[in-house]
Amino acid sequence: QDFNHLRALCLSQGLLFEDATFPAHISSIGPNLLPEDKLRQIQWRRPPELQRNPYLILDGVSRFDIMQGEIGDCWMLAALGSLTLQKRFLENVLPKDQGFQDDYAGIFHFRFWQYGDWVDVVIDDQLPILNGRYLSVHPRTSNEFWPSLLEKAYAKLRGSYQNLHGGYLSDALVDFTGGVQVQFSLKEPPPDLKEILKAADKSKCLMGCSTSVQVRRNITLRNGIVQGHAYTVTGAVKIPYKNGWKHIIRIWNPWGHGEWKGPWSDNSPQWNHVEPKFREALLRNKDDGEFWMSCENFQEQFSWLYICNSTP
Repeated sequence: QDFNHLRALCLSQGLLFEDATFPAHISSIGPNLLPEDKLRQIQWRRPPELQRNPYLILDGVSRFDIMQGEIGDCWMLAALGSLTLQKRFLENVLPKDQGFQDDYAGIFHFRFWQYGDWVDVVIDDQLPILNGRYLSVHPRTSNEFWPSLLEKAYAKLRGSYQNLHGGYLSDALVDFTGGVQVQFSLKEPPPDLKEILKAADKSKCLMGCSTSVQVRRNITLRNGIVQGHAYTVTGAVKIPYKNGWKHIIRIWNPWGHGEWKGPWSDNSPQWNHVEPKFREALLRNKDDGEFWMSCENFQEQFSWLYICNSTP
């Protein structure tokens, strides 16, 4: 589908685009994502029907724009959270030639890397709503729609929203970058893990991590970590602490809330022993799903680390 051609056609006819190849229909959701009665209750709404003044992007693109919906696609959203930190990759995936303000015709497009090529995926902007709530990822700022529309394009690429329900963070990192990814088991980590993390952060790599499934997915432990869940690694630094140095790692939960409660978490006493200039630069004390933890706790709590960049 040619985005520019289709948009021009819709504008000349005064119509909003309806995508016959990924219709506003149960077939695009998938038959097994929800019970049948709920599938029948899904309504499809365009952003201008949901918000008086919708935007594709408002005040730039950030991981904090994302809040996971009913679909279990934390693996894709964790990769997306990492993508927002690397503008050079983001511009490939999220073309700037579209929005709700100019030449709006209900049509958008996003690009993903598939088998050695960038594939342009065209969608209409009808989003699935169940009982007044977004089925898909929902924006933290109510009138900003890039996360929901990008997720819809990725669902189309994969065949349905149901096909986003469970997947591999490593796949999504490659689909968003065309890069090379490497995985490290944190149960048997390389001896220089701290240096690898710091070097990857400095090299502006995309990074994610995941926890193992013990009994059931999405069980939150008492310490705040979710089982069978994917997270974004958003930073790795070495800071002066007491009389030495401490390696700490910053992690973000695609739910947009729900944080680690142990050492180095937002309110932990460890921060009292950090010089104010470092504390002010690093600590964002908000319930936004992002937290710091020590390298040791990171290895205990998570099972896999994923690093991706344009070259090995």
